[in-house]
Amino acid sequence: MTAIEQGMSRRQTWFHRTWPAAAGLAVGVASGLGIVDGAEVAPVVAASGFVYLTAAALGSRVAAWPAFGVSVVLIGVGKAVPGIDPSVWMLALAAVLAVVGLARGRLRPPWGLPLQAAAMLVLGAAALVAAQASPGWSGALVAGALLVHAGWDVHHHRTGRVVVPSMAVFCAVLDTALAALVLAVTVV
Repeated sequence: MTAIEQGMSRRQTWFHRTWPAAAGLAVGVASGLGIVDGAEVAPVVAASGFVYLTAAALGSRVAAWPAFGVSVVLIGVGKAVPGIDPSVWMLALAAVLAVVGLARGRLRPPWGLPLQAAAMLVLGAAALVAAQASPGWSGALVAGALLVHAGWDVHHHRTGRVVVPSMAVFCAVLDTALAALVLAVTVV
């Protein structure tokens, strides 16, 4: 290997290690700009569960990225069209995906579809409650759920389960950055 190839290899390695964190920070900050309370970003909590459930139900760690794209579209539609709650739509899609996963025999391993479905129920419920709560409570609930999910991301990154490592890093940074912004808005 030539010196140029070694240098390119190191840069690619650096890039592959850092792009998910940089993208997560950018999306987290962009999602939190201009918010008034946690209810505005409550669908992100539902999306965090939706992404993992999709990957588990389909038995494909890479499926997490397209699921993230679907959640972005749903959140965008929810912001653009009054009366559309993206959290409800993600819960409905998650239910369909859970049925698909069951039909495909995805009950094993227990940390796959069963655990991800339970997490989706908890996160979806938290998003729905936060969307209706007072600003102080919604901010606390959303920030808390995002921080808990950041820990979930770290665990899944360390174990190499359910989603690809890039998604786990991306989500951990996004969740942490957005939780910090929601807490700042809630406290101020």
